[in-house]
Amino acid sequence: MFDTAPTKETAVLIGLATRTQSFERITEYLEELAFLVDTAGGISVKTFIQRVDLPDSRTYVGKGKMDEIKAYIEENNIDMAVFDDELSPSQIRNIERILNCKILDRNNLILDIFARRAATSHARTQVELAQCEYMLPRLTRMWTHLEKQRGGIGLRGPGEQEIETDRRILRYRISLLKDKLEEIDRQQSTQRKHRREMIRVALVGYTNVGKSTLMNLLSKSDIFAEDKLFATLDTTVRKMVIRDLPFLLSDTVGFIRKLPHTLIESFKSTLDEVREADLLIHVVDISHRDFEEQIGVVTQTLTDINASNKPVVMLFNKIDKYTHVTREEDDLSPVRKENITIEEFRNTWMGKSNLPCLFVSATEKMNIDELKELIYFEVKKLREQRYPPIQG
Repeated sequence: MFDTAPTKETAVLIGLATRTQSFERITEYLEELAFLVDTAGGISVKTFIQRVDLPDSRTYVGKGKMDEIKAYIEENNIDMAVFDDELSPSQIRNIERILNCKILDRNNLILDIFARRAATSHARTQVELAQCEYMLPRLTRMWTHLEKQRGGIGLRGPGEQEIETDRRILRYRISLLKDKLEEIDRQQSTQRKHRREMIRVALVGYTNVGKSTLMNLLSKSDIFAEDKLFATLDTTVRKMVIRDLPFLLSDTVGFIRKLPHTLIESFKSTLDEVREADLLIHVVDISHRDFEEQIGVVTQTLTDINASNKPVVMLFNKIDKYTHVTREEDDLSPVRKENITIEEFRNTWMGKSNLPCLFVSATEKMNIDELKELIYFEVKKLREQRYPPIQG
C-alpha cells in the first residue's frame, strides 16, 4: 500500500520585534501566522524573531539572522519561509536568492487561503482579482517561482497560468474581472433592494470567532463551520422570525489583522452586506487572549468600509472555553484577563458600556434564548423607528 495523501509543506515563520511591536506581541502574531499556515495546509516547524528598530529594506531581517534562517532551512530541508509582514517585490527576490526556497508574506498566504475557501463563482472571481492585483508588481518573481516548481501554498490560482505572466495580459484580465464583479454587484444590489422592507442584521467579527456556528443555531441553517480561519467567504442571508417579528440575518466573511487591501477592494460586494445592514452583531471570541485587540481590528475595519455608524450588539462567544486562574484572598498577583471570571467581566467596560452586551456559547447553546430576546428587542426598536405606529 502506498500513501497517496499529499505531503504537507514545512515552513519557518519570521517576524520582527520593533519599537512599535514588542517581543511578546510579535510572538502572539506569529502564533496566528502559524494558524494561517495550518489553514493553508502547511506545517510550521520553527519561528525566528529579530529585535530591530526598522525592517531591513533589502532582506527584511539583518544579515546575521538571515544566515541563521538559511542554515536551519538547509539543514532541515524546509519548503518555505513565511514573513509576518508584506514584503516588497525586491525584498522577495533578494530573500529568495539567499534562502533558495519559496518565500511568502502574510498577504500572499491569506490570498492562498481565500483561493482554497472560495466555493462559488462570485467568491472565486473576487479572490482571482485580488491575486492578480497582488501579482502585478511581483510578476518577475512569480515567473521565477514557476520555473522552479509548480503548485503548493502561495502558487494557487491565476499564478499557475503561464499566459498570464505577461503583464499586459494580466492587466487585461484584471479589467475583465472588475467588469464581471461590477455586474455581480448590480445583481446583488437589486436583490438587496427587494429585501429593504425588512430589518437586516449582520454578524461581524474577527475570523474564527464562531459567527457561522451562531448563524446555524439561530436560523436553523447548515452553513459550513470549522475551526479554521476564513471557513466562510460568501455572505449567507437567512430570513428569521422571533415571535411575530421577521428580519434578515446574514453571516459575513471574518476580518483579520493586516487584511490585504486588494481583498477588501475585491470583496466590496460581500462587504456591502455589512454596510447596508441596520444592526451589527459584533461576535467576539472571549476565550482568545487577544480578544480586545481583535475588537480593535474589527472596529477599524468597519470604519475603513464606512460601516462604523450603525447600532451594534457586543456578543462575547465561547464562554465555555474561557478559563481563568482562581485567585486566593491574599494573592497579590496582578489582575489580568486570564484570572478574571466571566461574572467579573460582566462588571467591566464590556458589560457596562453603552452598547447592548451578552455572553454566550454557541456550541454549548448557553444564553441563546437571552440572545434571541436581545435581537428581538433591538430589531423591534429599529422597525418602530422605520415604521412609526399610526397615532389615532
